[in-house]
Amino acid sequence: MSDESLFREVDEEVRQDQAKKLWAQYGNYFTALAVAIVLGVGGFKGWQYWQLSQSETAARVFTEGVKLQGEGKTADADAAFAAIEHKGYAKLASLRQAAALTAAGKTDEGVALYDAIANDQNNEQSIRDLARLRAGYALVDKLAPAELITRLGSFDNEQSPWRGLAREIFALSAYRTGDYTMANRYLNAIIADQGVALELRQRAQTLLEVLTPLLSAKK
Repeated sequence: MSDESLFREVDEEVRQDQAKKLWAQYGNYFTALAVAIVLGVGGFKGWQYWQLSQSETAARVFTEGVKLQGEGKTADADAAFAAIEHKGYAKLASLRQAAALTAAGKTDEGVALYDAIANDQNNEQSIRDLARLRAGYALVDKLAPAELITRLGSFDNEQSPWRGLAREIFALSAYRTGDYTMANRYLNAIIADQGVALELRQRAQTLLEVLTPLLSAKK
């Protein structure tokens, strides 16, 4: 055997001996770490599956609740919505319940629920804003423009993504109360704003066409 071969063999034996000593000293820790990693990955995958399962279940219950609402089975729909534990779908269910109340002519109850959603600091800002705006639409036939501006005036600025909807609410209320000049101002603001949805601008244009003869008659 050459010296080089002998050195390689001795070096290999030394490495094996070191590995055995290392395993004898730390093997339990390596095993525990490997088990922890496996359990961690398994637990995370299990949590992901549980989350998906919860979301799918909530989606089915929410869809069933919406269907029951459409069939006029309000009590059954409310029971279905109340059973939803998923936070996101529970919020959507609350919005649907408020909408159903206002559609049924129970405006005060619907607005009270919208206000509760809007005032709940645990809800995302977008959900709270949407609830405020829906309450505003529900109150168009009940409140004067000034009262609606008190509720929604913070949306009436160029930085707010909700400005178009808020201005439509003000315009509708102004039109209802005969303040055609105010209605005209808000409708034109919507039409001129390229940052709001086309559908909203088209609605404003349609109402403005109805409003224009009334403005002329007041002069």
